Amino acid sequence: MNWIKPQYMKSEVNRAGKILISENASEEDKENSMKILDNWRASHSYPMQVFKKRLKISAEAIDKKSFTVQRLKRVPAILSKLERSYDGRPPTMNLWQMQDIGGCRAILPSFASVKQLYETYYVKSGFKHKKVGVKDYITYPKKDGYRSIHVIYEYRSDKNKKEFNGLRVELQIRSKLQHLWATAIETVGFFTRQALKSNEGEKEWLDFFKLLGSAFAFKEGCPLVPGTPLEKNALHYQIIQKEKELSVMNKMFAWTNAIELFQKEVQSKKKARFFLLELDILGMKVNIKSYTKEEENKAIIDYSFLEKRHAGQKDYDVVLVGADKIGDLKKAYPNYFVDTKEFLNEVKKIVGQANGSA
Repeated sequence: MNWIKPQYMKSEVNRAGKILISENASEEDKENSMKILDNWRASHSYPMQVFKKRLKISAEAIDKKSFTVQRLKRVPAILSKLERSYDGRPPTMNLWQMQDIGGCRAILPSFASVKQLYETYYVKSGFKHKKVGVKDYITYPKKDGYRSIHVIYEYRSDKNKKEFNGLRVELQIRSKLQHLWATAIETVGFFTRQALKSNEGEKEWLDFFKLLGSAFAFKEGCPLVPGTPLEKNALHYQIIQKEKELSVMNKMFAWTNAIELFQKEVQSKKKARFFLLELDILGMKVNIKSYTKEEENKAIIDYSFLEKRHAGQKDYDVVLVGADKIGDLKKAYPNYFVDTKEFLNEVKKIVGQANGSA
């Protein structure tokens, strides 16, 4: 396969990032800068594939029920992250430094298997690529309730594909319960049109997910989210109050039933490895276009085209993901399939326990 290679210097990539978030840049400058961003993002495909292959083999060696996926970061998410960085002076990050443009994710059945995968394959064993950072959001949960382990690697090779040296990929390792939390907050954020994932939005929703993050940590025997009750009953009581206040379960069940997924068409394409997902909330549907491994470059081009066509539309989202089979895709991105039943079952357990019915 002819992998897309980086075509621009560091200074050009960083300048493109600044132009794309500038309110004063000309349309011509923005168009040229978008071409640079498209190439920069697409060039992460090869190193991302390298890291995903190792992650998949390692995760399945720990537990065969684990699954892995990969994704290139969406343009709106890239620009939003740059904007947050440039809110302060000097900026805390530029486009070249962004570590999660290419990302791989492993979801394992339990916290114990997450810990084993990380310690066995990313702490004790050797790996020729350079580890540039680790963020342990399980031992030290984020204030919003997010929990996962992030390992950032820089691609390094002295033999093959040296043109990709220096590109960074973020590996996320999380348990199923941690994953349910993370995808649920994305679902709610999209349908309520709030950036909850970035800790922005209505305080009631942010508080609900913060409390729930601690409840899930309690269940896994992990450190709780800062600022939440330390006692289990008090924690569950506050979750129930927030659930009633927001009508969480009723709303999420409604969103689940509102979307029709055309799975049969995708499942019939046995050789598909990449999937372009279009979530259209107004049309109440999910459109899926699949691509073979050999069609990855075409998938990236189509991805960029759709992002540009629907730029700024809050009722529309698009993402390109890679998975070995459609089953893994649905498990890893339930927010695009609005498959929140497992998450809601966990919430129901908390409500039931507090009411003495579970």
